[in-house]
Amino acid sequence: MGSTPADRPAGEASWRWDGEDEDGATAPADVVSGGGDGGDGPRPNRRRLLIGAGVLAAGAAVWGVSRRAGGSGAETAKPQPLPSRLTGAEPLWVYRGSEPMTPERLSGRLFAAAYVTAGGLRILDAASGAVIGNVDEAAVRGRPEDSPLIVGAGRLFTASTGHVDARALTGPAAGWSQPLPPELGERITLFGCDGAQVYGTVGSRGDTRGTLFAVDATGRGLLWSRPAAERGEDAVSVLPIGGRLLTWGADPTSGMSLLDGTTGRRLWTTAGSAPAWSMMDQRHVYLPTPGAGGVQALRLEDGSPRWSVRPGPGEEWRALPPLSDSYRVYVPRDNGLITAHEAGSGEQTWQCQLPFRLDRRCRPLLLSSGLVVPGPAGAGVLVVEAEQGKLSTIFNDTGPGVDVWSVASDGTRLLAGHDTTLYCLGQLPVP
Repeated sequence: MGSTPADRPAGEASWRWDGEDEDGATAPADVVSGGGDGGDGPRPNRRRLLIGAGVLAAGAAVWGVSRRAGGSGAETAKPQPLPSRLTGAEPLWVYRGSEPMTPERLSGRLFAAAYVTAGGLRILDAASGAVIGNVDEAAVRGRPEDSPLIVGAGRLFTASTGHVDARALTGPAAGWSQPLPPELGERITLFGCDGAQVYGTVGSRGDTRGTLFAVDATGRGLLWSRPAAERGEDAVSVLPIGGRLLTWGADPTSGMSLLDGTTGRRLWTTAGSAPAWSMMDQRHVYLPTPGAGGVQALRLEDGSPRWSVRPGPGEEWRALPPLSDSYRVYVPRDNGLITAHEAGSGEQTWQCQLPFRLDRRCRPLLLSSGLVVPGPAGAGVLVVEAEQGKLSTIFNDTGPGVDVWSVASDGTRLLAGHDTTLYCLGQLPVP
């Protein structure tokens, strides 16, 4: 069982609750409350959209675990005029930050409303948008994606010398610090969390290969460790469900391997070099097609090819990470086309052309009856209906803004934003 962070010197990141500044003063949240009596906002009749495979499970209330003596509770939202003209249902609340959002930093599942920036993240009260917790965790090497915020099981995970550290973000979770066996080394790199395990490598200056390991996400200790394989494992991708890791090495001849996250055992190896992305559902692992820009589905059991979608003669597009509910697979393309395919056969069932191109920043949110698709700042948030691919716009504002929208859910509410503005569009189901 790991020690608590209070038992050890503080790491590089700092953690405080209730919007407290370094000197103990409480900084007010820049929140606009929307709606009518009680701050809940209007509740129009909405079609029920159940959360699909890519959406978080029911969110938990955010708990303060290290309040300063005399500290206040959640900050009171301060009603202000809406920042721009809105299209769609009035949001329950609006939060405006002091620096632009960088949601691509999140790696894993966060069971809370959050405003993520290059300097860290703010945990927001889901009902009001008030700031109730801060994590100062600045990005390094100049780009936010270079230093992801690894989250899962209601915690934020970081590494210090010889330790994996966890700070509680949501629910009745507790923070902890897990020391690794000294013989493994002290230099730790974390790859991600699947909600049950946290994965990483550990080594020393003289160890060029290192050791791959997994620790329990709730702080119950080291689950397994083994030397990184001779075939590679220089890089690891944590797949979102089922406790699976995809690994590959710097040498393309080493191929890619799927590992069992609960034991570290290699399940299978297939040819291929470092993929631009990876995804999985209950039946397949999805990877880019080599050199063709498409998507291929490999059998989860043995890695054998099942089906693929590739650009045809004269077509120029590249597939972005697909989304799957295990019955239908949705493939976004950088040319703005989304195609739906039967998960078992890959047969295309419909296609939908968006009014804008897509890139890796435009990460759709999968709900059982459709995809919520974020567009450029001027295009707003769209929904692509699951059965027929019908397109509709559900929310937009008039700016100002230059960044693409992002969409997320805390499990019970839909969140959308761009630049320095985050909207809570209401409880699920949404329009």
